[in-house]
Order: sequence, then structure tokens, then C-alpha cells
Amino acid sequence: MKTIKLTMAQAIIKYMTAQKVDIDGEIKPMFAGVWAIFGHGNVAGLGEALYRVRDELPTYRAHNEQAMSHAAIAYAKTMNRRQMMACTASAGPGSVNMVTAAAVAHVNRIPVLFLPGDTFATRMPDPVLQQVENFHDMTLTSNDCFKPVSRFFDRITRPEQLLNALPQAMRVLTDPVECGPVTLAIPQDVQTMAFDYPESFFAEKIHRQRRPGADANELLEAITLIRQAKKPLVVAGGGVHYSGALAELDSFVSSYHLPVGETQAGKGALPWDHKDNMGSMGVTGAASTNTLAAEADLIIAVGTRLGDFTSGSRALINPDAKLLCLNVASFDAIKHKGQSLVGDAKTILPQLQKGLEGWQPDGLWIEKAAQLKADWDKSVDTATTDRGTNLPTDAECVGAVNRAAGEKDIVVCAAGGLPGELQKLWRTRYDKGYHMEYGYSCMGYEIAGGVGTKMARPESEIFVMVGDGSYLMMNSELATSVMLGLKIIVVVLDNRGFGCIHRLQNACGGAPFNNLLDDCLSTENGAPKTDFAAHAAALGARSEQVHNITELEAALERAKASDISYVIAIDTDAITVASEGGAWWDVAIPEVSPREEVQQARKGYEAHKVKQAKNF
Repeated sequence: MKTIKLTMAQAIIKYMTAQKVDIDGEIKPMFAGVWAIFGHGNVAGLGEALYRVRDELPTYRAHNEQAMSHAAIAYAKTMNRRQMMACTASAGPGSVNMVTAAAVAHVNRIPVLFLPGDTFATRMPDPVLQQVENFHDMTLTSNDCFKPVSRFFDRITRPEQLLNALPQAMRVLTDPVECGPVTLAIPQDVQTMAFDYPESFFAEKIHRQRRPGADANELLEAITLIRQAKKPLVVAGGGVHYSGALAELDSFVSSYHLPVGETQAGKGALPWDHKDNMGSMGVTGAASTNTLAAEADLIIAVGTRLGDFTSGSRALINPDAKLLCLNVASFDAIKHKGQSLVGDAKTILPQLQKGLEGWQPDGLWIEKAAQLKADWDKSVDTATTDRGTNLPTDAECVGAVNRAAGEKDIVVCAAGGLPGELQKLWRTRYDKGYHMEYGYSCMGYEIAGGVGTKMARPESEIFVMVGDGSYLMMNSELATSVMLGLKIIVVVLDNRGFGCIHRLQNACGGAPFNNLLDDCLSTENGAPKTDFAAHAAALGARSEQVHNITELEAALERAKASDISYVIAIDTDAITVASEGGAWWDVAIPEVSPREEVQQARKGYEAHKVKQAKNF
């Protein structure tokens, strides 16, 4: 057996470069690059190994460890989880900064390889700089924080442990069911230790998407269930994208005139103007889809975990409706008392279509869906029309950006009130035209996510829509976008605080408190007015402040013509949102309060809880 002597860090990188993926018959590297911020925990070991392959596996420097990990997540999401990136940071705070991003990847089932530096396995120099010592368990380090937010975790305390750890890591990163973040904690001393690895360990490995078919009995039961339905509604989730089942979904629903509602992750699975696309569903859903969900006798959920925003906290869907869950993961397929149909959507949807030949939903249901869609399209037109004020709503800004976006351009967002307005109002015919991180709703994802999306789709204009709160929370990768030549267009909607939570606070009967800057503790002069345009310019971007929608539309044209990242700041209305659509969301309200508004809100809450209970 031929061997090659490598350090543990060198072996990791050599193994990574040997991993390839088959995408529509084209063989590509599985890892498109590594995001790295070096420190004493990884610079000598992994840093040296990455330098040796810098032309084959590029290393990207970021300004914040969490943000660079968001960029890696956005890249993998845009690539439908087929290609991905790794992230490494030093032992201590650098690595722990990546934990939040690992949670984002875990919730959204996105593959990222985390390589956090760790303290000395030998313990010879303990305690080292940045080491967290645990009095009761000497094996614990701060990297153990990755365990609950990783799909696979291992700590490599001997270089030869890679022989079984790395194949397992790749299995999870490429598995359609277990897909998610993998963490290999790498002690800084072990990174530099050498071992004689078998050369065969580094042979090229081509990964192909696994497509599990349906169990024969489950498929038959699903066909029988659908044939009994008169008022079916399909819910398209992110799994439709990851399976690559866009054409199959279109053919299936078009054959039987099935109305379709979209989740945040599923948006774009059908063009917005497809005759069967009713729009978004749930708490931030379209009135068309939500009306149908409340009346449907069958919900066909395809590739969605039916989170609370989709199901209206289990109070939106008709309690007498049956639920069929087509999902590659049995964990998701049995939720909400659903009848499971476990397997790959691209494989199974054609089987359903064939098995339903001769069946059609009720004609009046099809007519009602068509009318509701027409009505909703008018509502979107109204909500996104410029009112001509100098304090526009988020919906008006969404309309302006949407009109500026080309057929293959992409909007990126994550948290606050914007995801609700965007899910309802953004129109795209491009399957990748809508990029939302709303599984973990992580503030600060937006700009970094825009960078990762641009890396995956360099030919598209990337429009990042972000509130002032999220911008202030994490904006450093704007400088990275300029440094790397990854142009993004950032539209900062400044409502002077956390407007979304302010509205939620009021809806729950609470007094305005600690959300809008005017309601926070501050000096007599109040909180300063942030000059976002000046700040963006200081980071190297082009920028400007605008005052109304007309000015925003003109600025967007200048931004599209720019060759570097461009930031547009606009003051917006913190209170007004698109009133059309939407559904109840379960946010617990105090049973006891001296405040009359809270007491009234509690009564409304209890009424909705009764509806919710019927769905359990």
C-alpha cells in the first residue's frame, strides 16, 4: 500500500479537493472555496495547508466569522446544496462566532463544513490563550457549542482519525435527508501532526444526488387519498428546489389544475404568473392562498417542514382537511398528523401524476382559485404602488426594487418585517430570484448572504433589502464585497429601530418600549440619526440617500450601472404594512396584566388557540 506523509490539516484539504459533484452531467469541485479568518488556532496548521492549494481551492478572507459563514450558507443554498464551502476560524471567540451561522445552516438544512480551531489535545501548555476551562470536564471546549447545531460533529484528536471522520462528514454534507452543517473541531497541535495516509484515501470521489423512490404502499395510499379530494391545495417548499423538481411540479399541478401555495423557501418553484400559483401561504401569506387553505379538504405538502409561519401556527388550515406530506425526510413527512409519502420529489411527482389519470378536482374549486388569484394580483399592484409620500412603506420599496430587477436577478433578505412584505409581494419568474433566510430568521444574514449569492450567480444583479437594525448588526461584509469584486446592491430601509417587533409588541397589547429608537433609553438628545450612505462609502461602496420612491427608482438605475457595490438608504414608515393577506401567529400573551390592551389581546389570543387545538 502506497502512503503519503501529511499533516492532519494538509490531509483535510487534500481530501476536500478530491471531492467532486456531478451536476447535470458536468463534474465540478464539491467545495468552491474556504472562508477563513486566521488566528493562533488555525494559521500555522490549516493556514499552511490552504496556502499550498490556493489556486485550486481559493481561500477568502472575511471581516466577521459569523458573516463569512452566512456567505457560505447563501452560496450552498443558491447552488441547491450541490456545491458548498468550508469555514475556519481560530480557537476561542473566532470559532464560537460561527455557532449562530451553524444554527442557520442546521435549521435550513444547508451543507457547510465548519473547521474551528481548538485547544491543544496534548494539554501540555494548558490553559492557552482563549481556552474555556471546565472544572468538571476537561474534555469540554467552547467548540462543544457546535454540537446541538451540527448534523455531524467530531473532534479530531489524532491525525489518523480522519480516515473514518472525513467520509462520514461527506456523507452528511451530500445526503438529501441528513444534509446540514458538519463540524470537525481541529486542535491546533493535532493540525500540525503528521501521519502516513494511504494514497487511495485521496482518490477522486464523484458525488451524485441520491433520489429515493416511494414505498409502493405509501404511493398507492397517496394516490387513493388525492382521488378522494375535491378541494386540494399544494404547498411547495424548499425541497422542490433542492430536488430539482421544478418541471415535475409544474407538470403535476398543470395537469390537474391544482392551486399552489408557496413557503418562504419554496417561493420561485413556479413563476409568479403561473396560472396555478396562488402566492405565498401562512402568516405572511397571500389572501388567495390562505382562503383556499381554510377551505381545502386536502393539503399536498411537497418538500416543506410546515413551520408555524406556513401553517399559521396550525390554526390556518381547515381542521377537517387531510394532509399528505411528500418529503425525502420521514422526520418531516409525519408532522401535523400527515400521511407520509417519503422520497424524492423529482422521482415521485411524475408517479403521482400518472396514477391520477382521469381525476380532476371540483370545477368550482378551480374557478374559485382562478378568481382569488386575479384578486390577489390586483392587491399586490395596489400595495406596491408609489403613494407619493416622503415616508414610503416597505411595500412601496419592495415594488420599486422589484420593478428594477431583471428576469434573472435575485432579492436577498432575512429578518424583520421585510420577509413578510417580500413573501407576499415580490414577483419572480426565476426559480432563484427569491433568496430568503427565514428558517432561523437571523438578523445580519442579509449583506453576507448577498455576497454568497453573488458568488453563486455572478451573472445576476443581487438586491439586498435590509432594515436599519440588521444593517447595524452586521455590515462588515460590504467591505468584503468591494474587496472581492462581488458587486451587490443594498437597499437600507431606515425606520429608526426594530419596527417589526415594535408592531408585534403593539399587537400583543404592549406599550412602545425598547424597539424604536425613540422608545429606548438614550441621552436627552435621543439616539443619533445614522448616515448609512456615509457609512457605506467609508467601507468602499458607492452610496446615496434618497427621500421617496421616485428618487429610489432613479438611484436603482445608477446602482445597476455601477461596477462596485452600491448602497441606497431611504427613510421608511415604521408602522404601515400591507394589510392584505396574512394569518394569525402564535405569540404567547400574558394571562395576567394590569394593562387593558394586554387583557384584550389575551382574549383574542385564546380565541385563536381554540382554532389551533382542532388541528392537533
